[in-house]
Amino acid sequence: MTNPSLPSQSQPSQSQPSQSQPSQSQASPSQASPSQASQSQASQSQGPASLERSWDSNAEPSGAATSSGSRDQIPLSIYDLTVAYHRKPVIWDISFDVPPGKLVAVVGPNGAGKSTLLKAVMELIPRASGRVEVFGQPYRKNRQRVGYVPQRESVDWDFPISAQDVVAMGLYRRIGWCLPVRRHHRDLARAALERVGIGEFADRQISQLSGGQQQRTFLARALVQNADLYLMDEPFAAVDAATEKAIVELLREMKKSGRTALVIHHDLQTVAEYFDYVVLLNMRVVAHGPVDEVFTQANLEKTYGGRLTLLEEATDAMRRREKTL
Repeated sequence: MTNPSLPSQSQPSQSQPSQSQPSQSQASPSQASPSQASQSQASQSQGPASLERSWDSNAEPSGAATSSGSRDQIPLSIYDLTVAYHRKPVIWDISFDVPPGKLVAVVGPNGAGKSTLLKAVMELIPRASGRVEVFGQPYRKNRQRVGYVPQRESVDWDFPISAQDVVAMGLYRRIGWCLPVRRHHRDLARAALERVGIGEFADRQISQLSGGQQQRTFLARALVQNADLYLMDEPFAAVDAATEKAIVELLREMKKSGRTALVIHHDLQTVAEYFDYVVLLNMRVVAHGPVDEVFTQANLEKTYGGRLTLLEEATDAMRRREKTL
């Protein structure tokens, strides 16, 4: 199952998608957190007293320091990253920076290595070469500043756990793995579920939730993590319109509060509407930069290799957007 070029480097030429990747074993909701795993081309969470305080748009992100220099650090820098399965590269020589305070989409065809990219960043799979920095430090030193929303298909939804308990797992960095989840922690988890519109399902087993409700549960868990950088693997996949709206609203809240999100995205028609910055990926980085500069028909043709139906849909979406400007 499929699961970042320094700005000064030239963009590599288009590559064809790699062969299909070996399927990944499903993880329980408790295993789906990276904390348990070892610019443009053209800290530890503070444990706020309330969910509302942690997501106050005027509040500093959890890892923000008082010095302005720390705030200027790049959330995610990827240098010459290569991942291979059975000696066959899946992503090859990937390099780019994720700019701070932006909503960044990673877009590309099936088999392009999008989910593999996220897993390699979080060290969930081995890297053949390259390095990753989170706010100027190796991932392991700053992983407490990273929140993760996994792909729904990678989770074992039959794991016997309630929606509220799944969300409470997002607090483990704050309360410690060996300490009990107390009432006020459960109150935070329930408040997060209310925030994403499914508070009434807090005590329901996740296996009894719809696909959209399951996705909202993991969004609520991301909410309580109070991270500075969020990595999301296809959060919009196979969700209803109401859940899609809830995800967009959450992403905009993240941006307003100074946080950054890197999102694997599959719908070309909504890239320009939902995101500020885009990375076009097909095994290698085809192009990256602000949506208005990079999300062009020429770059999409390089990325998708002439898959006309998708390109026509994207072109129509861009034309509609231009008419509204």
